Amino acid sequence: MYKLKYASSSTFKYLTLIIGAFCALAPLVVVLFASFKTSQEYMGTSSLTPPENWFNLENYKTAFVKGKMLIGFKNTLIIMAVALAGNMVIGTMIAYVLQRFTFVSRTAIMAAFLFAALIPGVTTQVILFKIVHALGLFNTMGSAIILYMGTDIIGIYIFIQFMDNISKQLDESAMLDGASYFKIFTKIIFPLLAPAIVTMMIIKGIGIYNDFYIPFLYMPDPALRTISTSLFAFKGPFGSHWETICAAVMIIIIPTTVAFLALQKYIYNGFTQGAVK
Repeated sequence: MYKLKYASSSTFKYLTLIIGAFCALAPLVVVLFASFKTSQEYMGTSSLTPPENWFNLENYKTAFVKGKMLIGFKNTLIIMAVALAGNMVIGTMIAYVLQRFTFVSRTAIMAAFLFAALIPGVTTQVILFKIVHALGLFNTMGSAIILYMGTDIIGIYIFIQFMDNISKQLDESAMLDGASYFKIFTKIIFPLLAPAIVTMMIIKGIGIYNDFYIPFLYMPDPALRTISTSLFAFKGPFGSHWETICAAVMIIIIPTTVAFLALQKYIYNGFTQGAVK
């Protein structure tokens, strides 16, 4: 009876994993097949039909050149670099204040961050657009950088959990040597938060890289296209070049795939170390 129950649970577990893997990989396979097809082949075959010529790279050339994806990569990297640097500094400083100091409004501030995370982002876009326009940042990279730079409760929580493992005796020893709170943060706390910072940079970086809404709404200038809005170069009023768009999608996927495979251990280690004291 026990063996039968164990076999049933194992079968269900692996069946669930297979179904989940299929649901995750099927769209990628469809996009991959379409990226190697000609227009006639794309219109005349099924989505799951492999391409006749796996060495047809015309769609990739068209996507990279006509889509000006090199400009998209450049703009995306600039926005990511500045926004992530600001986000990590702001997030770690907020976490330092909330974890190391006891004051009356501490609980209220944590509740405010949590409440802000529960509000759908779409409901605040009108006022955000007015603020960005009033600051003169509309149609500039500054609009996306400012919006991405804001920290959230998840990042603060991870930083606080890491900071719980840093002994307060280090702070006290530094204070006896005459160090200020700012120097303690920059010389002791911030370097020791490196695993959490790397984890959050990867997570936030992928989110910025894949985001379409903010660049599309706040940076309509073609010269400011990011890697996500570059796909719109192949969409027109009379139709879309889906095989070229699929090739562009594959080009966009490659950097994130390489980054995830190279840095996945930091992601897993960062979350587990931040969740367990």
